[in-house]
Amino acid sequence: MAEDEKKQEELAAEQTEKSVEENIDEQQDKATADETPEIPNIVTIEDAGPCKKKVIVEIPAEKIVKATDSQFEELRKDAIVPGFRKGRAPRRLLEKRFGKEATDAIKAKLLADASQAALTDNKLQTLGEPDINFEEIELPEEGAMKFDFVVEVRPEFELPLLEGIPVNKTKLEVTDEQVDSEIEQMQRYAGIWTPRKDEPAELDDQIIADAILKIEDVEEAEKLDNTEIFVRKNGFVGQIPVEKLDELLIGAKAGDNKQTSVEVPKTYYKEEYRGKKVDIEIDVKDIKWLKPAELDEAFLQRINIDSEDELRERIQEQLQSRLEAQVRNDMNEQVYQYLDDNINFDLPLDVVAQQAESVLRRQYINLMMKGLQREQIDTQLEQLKAGSEEQAKKQLKTFFIMSQIAGKFDITVTEPEINGYIAQLAIERNQRPEKMREQMEQDGSLTQLELEIQQEKCIAKLLESAKITEKEPEKAMPKAEKAPKKKAATKKPTKKKKEE
Repeated sequence: MAEDEKKQEELAAEQTEKSVEENIDEQQDKATADETPEIPNIVTIEDAGPCKKKVIVEIPAEKIVKATDSQFEELRKDAIVPGFRKGRAPRRLLEKRFGKEATDAIKAKLLADASQAALTDNKLQTLGEPDINFEEIELPEEGAMKFDFVVEVRPEFELPLLEGIPVNKTKLEVTDEQVDSEIEQMQRYAGIWTPRKDEPAELDDQIIADAILKIEDVEEAEKLDNTEIFVRKNGFVGQIPVEKLDELLIGAKAGDNKQTSVEVPKTYYKEEYRGKKVDIEIDVKDIKWLKPAELDEAFLQRINIDSEDELRERIQEQLQSRLEAQVRNDMNEQVYQYLDDNINFDLPLDVVAQQAESVLRRQYINLMMKGLQREQIDTQLEQLKAGSEEQAKKQLKTFFIMSQIAGKFDITVTEPEINGYIAQLAIERNQRPEKMREQMEQDGSLTQLELEIQQEKCIAKLLESAKITEKEPEKAMPKAEKAPKKKAATKKPTKKKKEE
């Protein structure tokens, strides 16, 4: 009998405890349901350099308490604690059992919400996400929580007058000399690298060499066997850019050893070399010069042309089309120059280095859109890489300016426009459009293409209201003595002409 009474007392005590807990829960739920004004953070914005802002945030203690209560309420709904029904575990047990995880979750939410609100409320146009060191920031047991971060932002500037931009339109015509020059260029592309016989290296020669690259702070030197080095003003040894490389190598002979040291630019697109000193040693093994192909029947057959006259006619048409594009491009460049001269602002220097590789992709696409063949573009890549820092600065400035102009005129790029450009590039590259699009999505150049199209539309919009003046081309200065016509441009009878 006494044992039954004891069980009834324990059951009554348990029901009383649960009733109290349920009453507390109901009161907490009611308090949570009541709408309370949002507690604002204290945010201070400071300049931290060109296109950089330091954001200092203080989250009030009341807001931390509210976030903590909310976190544990959510935790209580799903937490399973032995001895208590789901959703009925007391807070003290939840804090003891899930304290570390709950604290991290509270801190993460507070930091994410506060940083995003600081950027949004202060209308900061950021470049990338804020870099916040989560581990170094602690959630205080009491009082406010303070943290800060630096973020790069878009430069702020005013657009100049965009109507009536002065633009000159030059009248251009194809000349026989231009046709001859184009034929000579074709002969060079079809030429053969021929070894020099005991002759020193000259400008634009190809040197076959073994090279050793000793990179600052790197123990093991890079060794390049039988690497190709081109004798150019701004050339490369391996992937190291070398200014005045022509001065080092002109006059070199097989067996010579050449040495130099370079400082790789701090914004170079290859991060492993960026800002480092590199000692370069070159052992010359062989020297070659480019022997142009002969303008003969075999050459014409190789390019599917029946006669030299037909070749000249085709080149005439191509050059005329190219000149028209050149006139348009020249007018575009005048608009770019007008904007560059009349808009000044600091660039986000950290982004310049990050954009160097992107600039190379954009330049590659731009050259393709201008009609250059792939092999022609490849010959220019070294020069593009050598000037990647300046290119990045110029392209970034253009990007910010064009973005603001696009916003002013509500200029957007449609999907059909992108597909049209991809189809055009696919034809030039002899690929299927869908395959080219897939490749561009993978290498990131699709976004660059969209930017190119947007910029073209912006320039076209500005040219609609530009003040255009037609002018004759500038005449070349007369030469003291006319140079003899090169053999490459001399006409030779072909088999078809002989039969006629």
